[in-house]
Amino acid sequence: MKKQQHLLSNLWESYPDAISNQYSVPEKVPIGRFLTELLAIGPFYYYVINIVDNSLHHIHENLLCLHGTKTYPSTVKQIIDYIHPDDLNFVFEAEKATLLKMEKMGFGKDILYRTSYCFRMKSADGSYHLFHHQGIHLSQDQEGRFTTALNIHTDISHITTINNHIVLVNAVGDRNYCQLDLSVGLPELNLPKLSKREMEVLRLLTQGLSSQQIADKLFISPLTVRAHRKNLLKKTTCSNSGCLIKKCIEFGLI
Repeated sequence: MKKQQHLLSNLWESYPDAISNQYSVPEKVPIGRFLTELLAIGPFYYYVINIVDNSLHHIHENLLCLHGTKTYPSTVKQIIDYIHPDDLNFVFEAEKATLLKMEKMGFGKDILYRTSYCFRMKSADGSYHLFHHQGIHLSQDQEGRFTTALNIHTDISHITTINNHIVLVNAVGDRNYCQLDLSVGLPELNLPKLSKREMEVLRLLTQGLSSQQIADKLFISPLTVRAHRKNLLKKTTCSNSGCLIKKCIEFGLI
């Protein structure tokens, strides 16, 4: 397939140590392995990018109804066409910032990254909704360069319409995270400092798990989970889990 150009093509190609030039579409994409890394607290869809030629595969059917289209997109450019024109520059800068950060953190075999940030996308009724974008690398070539990535887009307009232009980057399986504040010209945010364990609890809360279920997954007691939940509410000045999730999206913590 001929390589399709789009807004991010030249940027991605400027990182040859990160992006593979070997065409590869795995027959079985291990999406399930990474679903626990992702946030989906609203209508969502996902798709897999073959980074070498920017083609799309394994597209979730929800894309059709959320964007009001009858045909599945086949390239990254067609996804970018759904993004609000005023948000395109931010998307470019967000991708650039994540590549710079990942370069500093290190590229290499078995080092996969997850990134997330928000932007507006055109919905089925023609209006623009705020979507939470998450990207997570699925596979690498023999040199450790990325070959495929899973993207998930979640409509979060029912939760918040505020985009504070914060990008989150972390290595898959590592709860240490890095926030990149791209909110130039916007009011400075007083971001709460969450511990590694609090971030783990927060991630599981977004999946709708109870304190007992979170305790089972983290091998800690329910009392300890409730203590972490209490600390999360206090640090974010929230009174309930719904408010907590809303604020943490706005803060770029998830």
